[in-house]
Amino acid sequence: MDYVQKIRKKIGTQPLVVAGSTVLVENEQGELLFQYRKDTKEWGLPGGAMEPGETLEQTAVRELEEETGLVAGHVRQVATFSGEDFFYRYPNGDEVYNVIACFIASEIHGELRVNSKETLDLRYFSRDSLPHNSDKRARIILERVSG
Repeated sequence: MDYVQKIRKKIGTQPLVVAGSTVLVENEQGELLFQYRKDTKEWGLPGGAMEPGETLEQTAVRELEEETGLVAGHVRQVATFSGEDFFYRYPNGDEVYNVIACFIASEIHGELRVNSKETLDLRYFSRDSLPHNSDKRARIILERVSG
């Protein structure tokens, strides 16, 4: 069981401040990788919560591999996001204020693999044709990073 789930067992759905990382992965056509999440039924960027003892960079690399099967040989942090725009209420009622470190991945190897625990689909989208049901946080990150 991961760190946030352990805390949730003690405090229920009350708001948490959760640090984590998200990863931008582009294919050769310049399209961005999105993950269709099982828990929220939305398209979002690969990423997730930091575990105790991890760096944000380690979180980015681990989450990318867990959620997509891809391994980044290198990640570079490009921004950090927080505040009201990054509040999220999950369908189960859990509330979080996210602090998100955004990384760009390079030197990618491996094959896309759907993690059935968290992911229903993985797909690349062009920046001008993002999925209509994408996560608000992902849209804000892309607007600000691509800006």
